Formats: sequence, C-alpha cells, structure tokens
Amino acid sequence: MTQAKYVVAVVDDDTSVRKALSRLLSAAGFVAESHSDGTQFLESLSRAAPHCAIVDLHMPKMSGLEVQARIAASGLHVPLIIITAHDEPTLRTRALTAGATGYLAKPFPDKVLLDAIASAIAGPERRANGG
Repeated sequence: MTQAKYVVAVVDDDTSVRKALSRLLSAAGFVAESHSDGTQFLESLSRAAPHCAIVDLHMPKMSGLEVQARIAASGLHVPLIIITAHDEPTLRTRALTAGATGYLAKPFPDKVLLDAIASAIAGPERRANGG
C-alpha cells in the first residue's frame, strides 16, 4: 500500500496528541489532517472525506461517539479509529457496535495504530479475510 495517497484525519482537542499523531502519520507516508474538535472535522467533510479518521473519545465540544453518529447519519463512509485515555468497556462496545474499525486506549504503540489504519483503509472485505 502506498500511503502517500491516503489521507488520515486526526481529531483530538489535545494539541500535543494531534501534533504527535500527525508527525507519526507523516513519517509513515500518510497525508495527515489535524482537527481540534469534532465540529471542525465534520465541516471539513463537505470539502473531502479522509480515507480514515482517528477520533478522540472524550472532547469538550463533541464526543467521539457524537462525531461517529453524525458521520453515520450523513451517509458518508469514513472508517473511524476511536482513541481514549479513559478506556471504558461500555463506551468501547458502543463505538465498535456503531461501526468503529478500531478502539485504542492511550498510550498505544505506534505500530498498533499504523496497523489499525492499514486495516481501516483496506476495508471490511480484507479484514474479514484476515488480510
């Protein structure tokens, strides 16, 4: 997979997390987009949808689950990887049941995130076949 053509959005209210993830994505060859909140990210979807989005679960203006619900209601297909510093099993289940392609508790190894992105971009048919 040639990552350079893949756009991955990072949606997190923590500036240091956004910067660190954006640097990781760029170093891995992805085009990284950075958004400080869910509203800003959702507004960007009218211009172009990313191939994948990494969305923080707990943000002040709009939670990651709210972002997920609004994307689903819009009819757009944007694979989401939910990240959180406060892992809660009920929220994990809600996110995954609602269609998140991944759910990662911070801190997570870079490779785990990059593998989750590759899986999300590959789509459900590749994940179903174990590839």
